[in-house]
Amino acid sequence: MIPTLLIPGLICTPELFAAQIPALWPHGPVTVASTLQGDSIADIAAAILRDAPARFALGGLSMGGYIALEIMRQAPERVAKLALLDTSARPDAPEQTEKRRGLIRRAREGGYDGVLTDILPNLLHPDHRTDQLLIDVMIRMGQVVGAEGFARQQGAIIGRIDSRPSLSAIAVPTLVLVGDQDGVTPPEHAREMADAIPGAKLVIVPDAGHVSTLEQPEVVSAALVDWLTA
Repeated sequence: MIPTLLIPGLICTPELFAAQIPALWPHGPVTVASTLQGDSIADIAAAILRDAPARFALGGLSMGGYIALEIMRQAPERVAKLALLDTSARPDAPEQTEKRRGLIRRAREGGYDGVLTDILPNLLHPDHRTDQLLIDVMIRMGQVVGAEGFARQQGAIIGRIDSRPSLSAIAVPTLVLVGDQDGVTPPEHAREMADAIPGAKLVIVPDAGHVSTLEQPEVVSAALVDWLTA
């Protein structure tokens, strides 16, 4: 059985995949990569590859998807399957970069708790933005990563390259999954990737925002099991 390597998103920990790990475990060992080493997407990908199995199925959500696409450039021969969850192949837009820089300043000036309170609910489907259990999970993950980790990850995201030119070179079974109300990396970004990757399967998850693994855990787990076992 091939191992699965999952990469969490910005200010996320393995708890992002709490429901998916036991669902995937019967089909092979599952590990969650650390995103806390490196100042660029390329450096984080290289650090993950140093500790990764020789060959693996690879899944990443949001920033984890940016890193997964970089791994596909650095070591495509090591990846057996690819899952891109709530992510995009596009580089940062200028207005996104400006917003990220403002958040970095706030976090480093002692306002990290306020940053988390401000940004995390907006990642969720509108119906989930008052779900305190979901918000608590996200705040807990953000506190583990910490202000400096947040700033470093945001800097890496700002500097990421445009992955669209390399999508057609992906030659492994690929799942592209997105929440139907993902306002960060919307369904049109997912369609763009799925259309460009040969043979990719697109799954749009109902009633989910940007954090589909937490918002609709059973649906996402089922899609990942189908991807892994196909």
